[in-house]
Amino acid sequence: MTTPIFPLSRRSAALALAVFAALGASAAQAEYPDRPIKLIVPFAASGSTDLAARLIGEYAARVLGQAIVIENRAGAGGSLGMDMVAKSKPDGYTLGMATMSTHGSNVAAYGSRLKYDPVKDFVPVSNVATVPSVLAVTGKFPAKNMADFLALARSEPGKITFASPGTGSLGHSNVEYFSSLAKIKLLHVPYKGSGMALNDAVAGQVDAITDNLPSALPHIKAGRLHALAVLSDKRSPALPDVPTYGELGFPQMGNGGWFGVVAPAGTPPAIVKKLNQAIHTAMKEPDFISKMEEAGATLIPGTSAQFQAQIEQAVQRYKNVAKVAKISVE
Repeated sequence: MTTPIFPLSRRSAALALAVFAALGASAAQAEYPDRPIKLIVPFAASGSTDLAARLIGEYAARVLGQAIVIENRAGAGGSLGMDMVAKSKPDGYTLGMATMSTHGSNVAAYGSRLKYDPVKDFVPVSNVATVPSVLAVTGKFPAKNMADFLALARSEPGKITFASPGTGSLGHSNVEYFSSLAKIKLLHVPYKGSGMALNDAVAGQVDAITDNLPSALPHIKAGRLHALAVLSDKRSPALPDVPTYGELGFPQMGNGGWFGVVAPAGTPPAIVKKLNQAIHTAMKEPDFISKMEEAGATLIPGTSAQFQAQIEQAVQRYKNVAKVAKISVE
């Protein structure tokens, strides 16, 4: 009896179509990127996150063979720009610079008002750097060390003012948490962005500020600000005489912040891997390394999974911080 060939031909055709589809998908991913990539920085230009993004934009673009265009979308502690990333097409052409603020303190402060989930709505590409933050007072402030600062704060509750990039921001959360640990009361002055907060601190319009070290460092070196403590696991080489919070008796403050690159959830793994490799290659460039070190940052390249773990840890940490310090913008 002759076996009919039609069913076999149908199966063969289906198999051929599947093979062609797989080859087509592989080819499409192999061609990535074939046009410029947008990297959204959810903060104003000139900050430390913006600096890292522009270095990535310059050096990773050379590896990928396509331009990486930086787009600053500031607002709501970085949540506006990050929401744009979360809602973008997951094709590798829209990326975002995630920070301890966008993927940590904002989750706790904004609660249900936050329009994205920092864990579910993104796929981490790579962390880039960790950056100490620094608590500093204006150059004319009478206290020049933490002991004197605390003594003055306790003698005049609510009189000393401190600037932050906004209510619920990382800077606000860190200072309120420190205040609760030190049993002092400071007066919070929120701004619309770290740049404006830093400018007023330098001008003496507020007494103190906590800011990422790369942004504050030039003003500290020039004497316009005086550093009291750094939020890091060890002293910064850029400020070797300034103690960490841990050294001052506040180990609960933890370590400094970080920033890295994320993509919208659903971005193909092959694209994520290619971006990760390009960023890591860029981070080996001597100019990239020296510019980040000059800004007080420490490079921390890693895998997507390692960055995912860091994000999850940040979310949990700042939920605890917000509860202790009673921080909420809902």
